[in-house]
Amino acid sequence: MKIETKKFIYASVFPIIFVILLWIIKILEWSLNANWSDLGVFPLEFKGLIGIFTSPLIHADWMHLFSNSIPLLILGWCLCYFYSDISYKVFLLIWILSGMILWLIGRDSWHIGASSLVYGLSFFLFFSGIFRQHTPLIAISLLVAFLYGSTVWNMFPVSELIVKDVSWEGHLSGAISGSICSIIFRKYGPQKPEPEEENPEDDNEDDNEILLHRF
Repeated sequence: MKIETKKFIYASVFPIIFVILLWIIKILEWSLNANWSDLGVFPLEFKGLIGIFTSPLIHADWMHLFSNSIPLLILGWCLCYFYSDISYKVFLLIWILSGMILWLIGRDSWHIGASSLVYGLSFFLFFSGIFRQHTPLIAISLLVAFLYGSTVWNMFPVSELIVKDVSWEGHLSGAISGSICSIIFRKYGPQKPEPEEENPEDDNEDDNEILLHRF
């Protein structure tokens, strides 16, 4: 098996396992006829602190889960493929940081869902490519902007006029955490190749050739 094929497959493993986990949790919640919304973030309340760690695992309904699953697969693969050396650190930091920010800025209600991760990954991938100025990574930035650029409006209160009960604070928290991670990790992972230095000996040889032609 070719190295690139292996890398492609390995980059798919984590996103697929994570999304499967989300579906298993939802199936369990549904089969038990339970409501696990209290595992979400409840801002500025002690009871809502657990949600920093558990809220991305809980979804309101099947459509909510489905709408997050596809972006998680795509963006998660991009993270694991292009930023394999730092992918798990970035994912974990986005998870925790977005939950903490949401706990600080959210409204008085339960906030659930993996949308914060989706926005965090989107913003990390976009700004990381811009900061690194490396052509393949810039291409990923443009791809993310093309696929998910229109969702930026869901980071503001106006989004509730379109979709009821949307946690725009969760989206904004994810965007902030992804942007912060792109700054923190900008010197880690793939970088723009350094320009090749000219060999002084080659220059001397060229000069000698010129001198030989002159005599």
